[in-house]
Amino acid sequence: MSEETPQTLLDPDRAPTREGVLRAAAKVAALLPPTPLLPLIVDGQTIWCKAESLQPVGAFKIRGAWHRLSDLTPEQAAAGVIGVSSGNHAQGVAWAARRLGIAATIVMPNDAPRAKLDATRALGAKIVLYDRPGGEDRDAVARGLIAGTGRTLVHAFGDPWVIEGQGSLAIEAAEQLKAANGAQFDSAIVCCGGGGLSSGIALALPDAKIFAVEPEGWDDVGRSLATGTIQHVVNPPPTACDALQTPATYPINFAVLQARGVTATWVSDAEVRTAMRLAFARLHLVIEPGGAAALAAVIAGKVPVSDHTLVTLSGGNVDADQFAAVLIEAA
Repeated sequence: MSEETPQTLLDPDRAPTREGVLRAAAKVAALLPPTPLLPLIVDGQTIWCKAESLQPVGAFKIRGAWHRLSDLTPEQAAAGVIGVSSGNHAQGVAWAARRLGIAATIVMPNDAPRAKLDATRALGAKIVLYDRPGGEDRDAVARGLIAGTGRTLVHAFGDPWVIEGQGSLAIEAAEQLKAANGAQFDSAIVCCGGGGLSSGIALALPDAKIFAVEPEGWDDVGRSLATGTIQHVVNPPPTACDALQTPATYPINFAVLQARGVTATWVSDAEVRTAMRLAFARLHLVIEPGGAAALAAVIAGKVPVSDHTLVTLSGGNVDADQFAAVLIEAA
């Protein structure tokens, strides 16, 4: 019997559940066509790549945003929402808000890719910039905007609805794999920033081994899992994976990742560029650096794979000149 009631479903501090993931998946399926699940042979092994770069906003973030915003009460919707994002979640929130007639303001870093800033504005959201290179706290900026307004925070990863919505990716992919060959996933390789997608997929695929892949020097999730306590990024190096630059995961994500025994690894910018080129050459997809991290770990041999491995290609919002430079590098 379901433990979720109308009252618990309104609780922002509730724990995300697999039942919630399934509910989110049904909502997403009623709204959007499934993104392709593409077979790719790497070193003689066929892996299955989920092309979330082909979502209307160019990333998987539309899933969590839709699940969150479509569950707002009429009073919450009338007050509007505040999001925090480097760009992909921003577009997901802006897209869902426009479709639902909700006012959205997004706190975004001043060094976000121009393509992400422009796309978020084009979807009708208001943008408030913060100084990420200078160490300004985006969550503090968001709290200041929310104070006394009644607006709802739609966090990029530390939110039960967002986690459940991101997990819908794996429910959708599992149905596609079953239709293709009757199999089920035994592992999933997931791009990881704050852990929203990783924890959602961990809930969605309870029998699969989950590997979270972070950028080099931004491996707070990996260190958190290794030590048993949440760790913060300290003096991190520059990374091309702008979508995965998260100072620390949240307790709500960490609880899921730890309970499921998730394993984490990291990839370098050079390994990410190799993955971007491979996805373009073999799958004919434009994948942004953060969206290529999982594939990079596979190519670099940092994670074990089988013929039933899910790999997330989580986004494709990359500035044209940056992507061209990646391609030219190997020419």
